[in-house]
Amino acid sequence: MSLQLNRPLAVIDLETTGINISSDRIVEIAIVKIMPDGSRQVKRKLINPEMPIPPGSTEVHGISNEMVKDAPTFKQAANEIKMFMANCDLAGYNSNRFDIPLLVEEFLRAGLDIELNDRSLLDVQRVFHMMEQRTLSAAYKFYCDKVLDGAHSAEVDALATWEVLEAQVKRYPQMGASVDAIVKFTGEDQIVDFARRFVMENGVEVFNFGKHKGKPVTLVLKQEPQYYDWMMKGDFPLHTKQKLTEILNRTLLKKN
Repeated sequence: MSLQLNRPLAVIDLETTGINISSDRIVEIAIVKIMPDGSRQVKRKLINPEMPIPPGSTEVHGISNEMVKDAPTFKQAANEIKMFMANCDLAGYNSNRFDIPLLVEEFLRAGLDIELNDRSLLDVQRVFHMMEQRTLSAAYKFYCDKVLDGAHSAEVDALATWEVLEAQVKRYPQMGASVDAIVKFTGEDQIVDFARRFVMENGVEVFNFGKHKGKPVTLVLKQEPQYYDWMMKGDFPLHTKQKLTEILNRTLLKKN
């Protein structure tokens, strides 16, 4: 195995009702857990999203309402999934912008707080786009010289993502061979919230949208405290609201 692992790496892929992190739901999850010795464990589950799956989404991943009607809800499966991912760094394809944010939303809706501050989050698509600019199927062909049969099956995509990552480590030695080194190489080692409403600049969280873009979050919360209430009542992801509250609480503690 080319990748050097200090702890297990959970490669995640989701199939969902759509692409809205705040409102869409998981219909299938596959996790390929790679152990430091190179062995693998795989968990795949269909999930009842508790909402209709749009026909357009079914056309993409092939999962229908009938297929998930007797499947567990995410809340019912959440603890099992959380335990399987315990003490793992996380990886996926476009995972830092979609799979992991949506997964965190599902955990929060289920009443489980999954702390990721001590995890490395490695997005294989980020490496690929920095180096080659292609889709997952093209990445699989480019790096592994194989055709990706069964694309948009969560387990097939997760396994393909792992193979692409292995090939990337061999092809780009300048990235390093550890998860932390690759995450730092891709510039995604300081994510604040997954929706990118906040970003880190010189070690400080700043707004990345709206009228306060570029301003430190703590400064805005001090000068315009009602902005916190506006965001908490607005249509922002739960993870964004959670991080905003953490920043506010930290600001209040510094006052005391």
